[in-house]
Amino acid sequence: MDESAASPSGGEPEQVPDTRRPRSVYGVGRDPDVRFSLANERTALAWVRTGLSLVAGGVALTTLSALADLPWVIDVIALVACLAGGALAASALFSWRRVERALREDRPLPAPAALPWLVGGVVVLALVLGGYAIFELGRTL
Repeated sequence: MDESAASPSGGEPEQVPDTRRPRSVYGVGRDPDVRFSLANERTALAWVRTGLSLVAGGVALTTLSALADLPWVIDVIALVACLAGGALAASALFSWRRVERALREDRPLPAPAALPWLVGGVVVLALVLGGYAIFELGRTL
């Protein structure tokens, strides 16, 4: 979309004020290539979907735990999943903002902040669940 409009007198085009929000992002630098900006937005939305999936999984685990009288460990895992999902969605917003500002200011893109935490969380969760499964298996034998 063109940022200027022709003046009624036919002279120089008038500058239309930029009213996009947040000003901390759109008030700096210049507009990047639209493809890069939209790719950044799609990435942020994918992280939000992942966070929402974690929250939905936590709710499903809590419901299943209540219906099937499962051990308290399942409720703890559900709580961690819900909290991690909310944190991941918030992180997506902050990451989008950092990358968009870098694009607008022609700076190198920042490293992903949430990815190492998400991978670390999955590894820890796998180890805890594996340990719990071995403990339960050893108890029944």
